[in-house]
Amino acid sequence: MELGCRNLVGYCGGLCLLYFLFISSISPTAAVGEEDPSSSSALIISRFQKYLQINTAHPNPQYYEAVDFFISQAKSLSLESQTLEFVKGKPLVLLKWPGSDPSLPSILLNSHTDVVPAEHDKWANHPFSAHIDSHGNVYARGSQDMKCVGLQYLEAIRRLKASGFQPIRSVYLSFVPDEEIGGHDGARKFAESDIFKDLNVGIVLDEGLASPNEHYRTFYAERSPWWLVIKATGAPGHGSKLYDNTAMENLLKSIESVRRFRASQFDLVKAGLKAEGEVISVNMAFLKAGTTSPTGFVMNLQPSEAEAGFDIRVPPNGDPEALERRIAEEWAPTSRNMTFRFKHKVSVFDKSGRPVLTATDSSNPWWILLEEAVIKANGKLGKPEIFPASTDARYFRELGLPAIGFSPMANTPILLHDHNEFLNKDEYLKGIEAYESIIKAYASYVENPRSAGSKDEL
Repeated sequence: MELGCRNLVGYCGGLCLLYFLFISSISPTAAVGEEDPSSSSALIISRFQKYLQINTAHPNPQYYEAVDFFISQAKSLSLESQTLEFVKGKPLVLLKWPGSDPSLPSILLNSHTDVVPAEHDKWANHPFSAHIDSHGNVYARGSQDMKCVGLQYLEAIRRLKASGFQPIRSVYLSFVPDEEIGGHDGARKFAESDIFKDLNVGIVLDEGLASPNEHYRTFYAERSPWWLVIKATGAPGHGSKLYDNTAMENLLKSIESVRRFRASQFDLVKAGLKAEGEVISVNMAFLKAGTTSPTGFVMNLQPSEAEAGFDIRVPPNGDPEALERRIAEEWAPTSRNMTFRFKHKVSVFDKSGRPVLTATDSSNPWWILLEEAVIKANGKLGKPEIFPASTDARYFRELGLPAIGFSPMANTPILLHDHNEFLNKDEYLKGIEAYESIIKAYASYVENPRSAGSKDEL
């Protein structure tokens, strides 16, 4: 009997010791995770899937479903929210995490809710199923462009709130419509509004691109779109006749001239002398000519008109005046009965007449803070780039605001607008850590009063 009691006491003591060691091994972060089950990786990925499953593809994006989703997320995080409609049927969600010093310029985390259409039959799984394969890849339209970023902002704030962090600067999150069709009824109207002015924004973060290697990509500018239409006219003629200055002949000469220019720019990229975002790109978007008939085209008639459309992208360090001269003198000369017009033309200069770009040196504290924050999150940054296409960031840069394009997706193939677009769930989770570090650094930043005074004097 005495021996049994000793064994029982020893058994209980062992249990107590094991319990003590278990409790001691739990870190503060893990303890927070115990109190907040919503921070588990499985639930984080589940929320990502839920957002991806909302079909916000053009031409009929389900914007209001996305609005409901973000309002529910805002409530779960105790964030202030409002829904704005600068254009009916195109809602914009604006969330706010108030800072302790509202006099300081705020932080804007921008993302767009719309995505491009997907050819369902070209995908291995339905593009809005958010299917996860055995490698942890989440397949969905918008997984890279850019639903990942919008939700990573929120997940980063969830982690910061759980840790007890209190921002000094106010943090705003904007979920805007229509970026994929130009952003005119979304970010543009938002940036031009009195509501935006009242936010007192000091820095904007927007989308970037995936990186096939271990370095995250960052973007400080982007190429401006010029959508050019060249038209040639001439007398119609029999399909067998050879004569000068037909509409088709003159247009083909122009197309050949454009092709040579395109090749010269592309050669700079292939030789490694310039990055893709640093050259002027030209790609033919359409060719319209011919006289139609019930069975197709009239084959023995040379048409009197012919048109071609070109998507041109001009970097902020390009020479727009030289390009316009080239268009007028070489690509569409009046001497060949040619004219041209722009369907869309965005200036490479901001409202102050300066190139639309954001500094990426010590003159820009937001850039330095981002660099340091990414390193703290065990990430690596590549050389800052000019975005090869266009994003909503341009509307904020045009106001003279610093805007940085950044989508934390390393070791990931670039699949935006492609079939079977995906993002690995581990990369998605790492991206949340990167944003947690960045938002914390930005929301804690207070300028040196002396530096601020010097800046005002300048």
